[in-house]
Amino acid sequence: MAKFTRHDGMNNLHPEQRRILQSLTPEEKLQLAIRLHQSARELKAAALRSQHPSWSQRQIEAAVRETFLYART
Repeated sequence: MAKFTRHDGMNNLHPEQRRILQSLTPEEKLQLAIRLHQSARELKAAALRSQHPSWSQRQIEAAVRETFLYART
């Protein structure tokens, strides 16, 4: 039987970062996750605008949606 190990991103944090994250309420953690997701989408949109200057805003938004829907880069 295969042994599965849990990947815990908290191991890669500075102790102060870990302390701060552990002190957040569930609601604060959710809000942080939402902001991080939105930031990632904005960064992807900016990268696509740079790579495809002729694309319309609608094309950029569709490519961002597809990227996050299928977890592609």
